[in-house]
Amino acid sequence: MPDEISARYGELLTGSYDCVDRVVLNAYFSLAHSPGGFRVWWRRLHGDSDAELDNAHLMRMAGRFSRRLRAWAAAKGVPVIDCKAGERKHLVAEAYLAEHPGAGPGVFMVLVARAPATTWDVERSKNGTICNLAKKKSFVNHYSFHILDPTWGHVTIKMAGHPPFGAQVILNGHDHVACLAKAAGVAFAKEGNCFTAVADPAGLAQFADTLSQPAAIGRLGRVCDGWIYSACLCFGLDLADQQSSRFVYDYAVYQVEYSRNLLFRSGAQMEATFDAIVDRTRRRLDVPTLRTLFGTYRRPRTNHSELSPRVAAVTETPKYGLTIFKVHFGSLTLKGYTKGEHVLRFEAVCHNTKALGTGRVLDRFPDIVARLAGMLERFCTTLDCVDVAFVPDGILDELPQPSVMGRTRVGGVDLNKARTRSTLAAVIALAAAPDGFSVADLANKVHAMTASTTYTVRQAAYDLRKLRGHELVIKPGRTRRYHVPPQAARTITALLVLREHVIAPILAGVRSPRRGRKPAHWTAVDRDYETIRTNMQALFDDLALTTQAA
Repeated sequence: MPDEISARYGELLTGSYDCVDRVVLNAYFSLAHSPGGFRVWWRRLHGDSDAELDNAHLMRMAGRFSRRLRAWAAAKGVPVIDCKAGERKHLVAEAYLAEHPGAGPGVFMVLVARAPATTWDVERSKNGTICNLAKKKSFVNHYSFHILDPTWGHVTIKMAGHPPFGAQVILNGHDHVACLAKAAGVAFAKEGNCFTAVADPAGLAQFADTLSQPAAIGRLGRVCDGWIYSACLCFGLDLADQQSSRFVYDYAVYQVEYSRNLLFRSGAQMEATFDAIVDRTRRRLDVPTLRTLFGTYRRPRTNHSELSPRVAAVTETPKYGLTIFKVHFGSLTLKGYTKGEHVLRFEAVCHNTKALGTGRVLDRFPDIVARLAGMLERFCTTLDCVDVAFVPDGILDELPQPSVMGRTRVGGVDLNKARTRSTLAAVIALAAAPDGFSVADLANKVHAMTASTTYTVRQAAYDLRKLRGHELVIKPGRTRRYHVPPQAARTITALLVLREHVIAPILAGVRSPRRGRKPAHWTAVDRDYETIRTNMQALFDDLALTTQAA
């Protein structure tokens, strides 16, 4: 089912697709992550003996990893580059691919950089026995193997050179979908990790949905196993040592990005639509700053990309102004931005899947994607509800009336009180929270938005009871998390807009009927307020409404 934004602007779209974007998997050898398990693995590797298990031999393994890798790279003509701290390694690899478009499948570049990793520290007694074997964090060399895979495109495997050879596998879902579409003959234009023009949007959406299905577990496992042993681990342990020591990686999902991409017919309409949404919702969702990247001033009104079945992909440099609308909730980030000429993207980013509570093993990948898809749909719906508000009939008369929660009678919601307005503004700012919000979250948000520390958790709990009494906030089941229904979000937003941006300016016009200096930037809203001020003066005169005492 489409979200509220997709449904509202459906007439302006040529299509849409959802896609798993960046995926980061942690690869680990579980046996070697405990002291006893590490000794068992070492004995398997060295013939049931741990006589050589010491820091010197562990360092020699790391040095052998580096020497083997550099010797192989020199023989095969693969560049090995030592990167400086803070250098964006994926940009180095993308620049190399742009200069060498004919690179075939396999490792095409290795980048080396220092980063923290789990290593083992061995202490031996005077008689030579191991008295302590402990894990520690050390800065060691990590080797980023950049690989071209026939079905996944650009794959990166980042591996530590020290045992137990922990690794990360970084994949891009858009590259995988591009490979599937290319094999099926679907023409498209691709800019980075986004399809900017598609000949068959429905067909592309079907390819993108494959990463949300249970079969994606097998695809991810195959691409990881296909490269990590033969192209990366082999420099630390050759294939015979891997088999004799039974070194097998397990995979855990660490980071996932999930995006919803709306393909607009006109780039100008897309930018006008998104700018209007951002202008209206930025303050309501408490987004303090917007990140804007400036490029070409004007977007084309029509799509000039020529798609042909012979053209598999077109990679372009971003040219247009990019505004990123971003909301953070702990390890989760929800954002919206324009991509290319005609694509409006909404994205859910999980920086650490531990925050989802779904489990992190690879078998849980479909559950993780389903959670992110639900969060993204809720974010888009909330964004539309906050953008387009609605006031039901009689709500202004009903809200001040008391309500009953269970057997307890609670007070009404009085918009004339500053505390009530601050609470409603904080509730709207938390409406997009993926898992709802707690009483403490509401109190902290009020503190952040009002710069006041007098609002206590107890007051927040009582205010939430009043809002629940009027069904502006719900608390499902026995949970302690609160949620804002879509219709309630529209109502709360409308009440705040009515109070702060309609009634307050009108009262200000009554107190100061004379027009002051014209603003330097005369916007459409300024013209609307000026028209209202001028027309309301006649009504005030007819009603004999004035701020001066008789």
